[in-house]
Amino acid sequence: MFRMHTAYITHPLCAKHLIADWHPEAPARLAAIDDRLHAAHLYDYLYHFHHPPLATKEQLGRVHDPAYITHIFESAPKEPGQYDLDPDTAMNEHSLAAALHAAGAAVRAVDKIMAGKVQNAFCAIRPPGHHATRNQAMGFCIFNNVAVAAAHALAEHGLKRVAIVDFDVHHGNGTEDIFKNDPRAMLCSTFQHPFYPNCGADTVSDHIINVPLSAGTTGKAYREAFEARVLPALDGFKPEMIFFSAGFDSHREDDMGQFGLVEADFVWITETVMDIATRHAGNRIVSVLEGGYDLNSLGRSVAAHIKTLAGL
Repeated sequence: MFRMHTAYITHPLCAKHLIADWHPEAPARLAAIDDRLHAAHLYDYLYHFHHPPLATKEQLGRVHDPAYITHIFESAPKEPGQYDLDPDTAMNEHSLAAALHAAGAAVRAVDKIMAGKVQNAFCAIRPPGHHATRNQAMGFCIFNNVAVAAAHALAEHGLKRVAIVDFDVHHGNGTEDIFKNDPRAMLCSTFQHPFYPNCGADTVSDHIINVPLSAGTTGKAYREAFEARVLPALDGFKPEMIFFSAGFDSHREDDMGQFGLVEADFVWITETVMDIATRHAGNRIVSVLEGGYDLNSLGRSVAAHIKTLAGL
């Protein structure tokens, strides 16, 4: 009998968060993923968890300032309306619950894996998180979902080292801000530079491994940079759990960036990091959705990523 070892974690309220009808970070992103997984019959091979809990203030407080958390709770609309957090990021009346369930999904993924229920998990959640700093919402992000989960793994499960591999086309500046002084967490972020959020290229750190790449970078050049910079760092760090900040806006069909990756490249990234997880992390991987705004390529890419995680 086939044993499901990949969890698929989402929450219906994640589709209720809406910044504006024209905004690229839209509910249709999750619908595109859902449609593709159904079309590929991948749901038959996944452990489903569709109602993760709300992240608690204690969990959020490991990575965000208390005043920032209070600001988000107090600013969230209680009835239909919108509150702008920055020029790109806003909340409607469902956004606070969506953001709390998004972070809660990543936390639940850690718990399921550490309990031995599954080997790895993909969190189909929004709003995304990797631009959210300790005290600032930006770049469509409210709470830093992957950071909340990584901090939870360290605090509640006794892990000593975790690593975050961020392959979004944009630098994971929020994650760097949160963990820059915490050597227990390694961040490996590949990103287009110069490009939003216009930072990261000058970072010098043993545990923040930033790999800025020029516009037009295609799979061959990307893989060479990943092999040269990311893999040796991960192998040397020996993480006990690995997280993906899984941004698919690095696909060549996504006009939010100017990278030239395709589905085969995401499969290669996934397989390569899974090899690291096998050596050092007991196969434990939590993948958290970040960017990806061209709906067709997003659905195909997530399906390829999940299929690889599930060993299909």
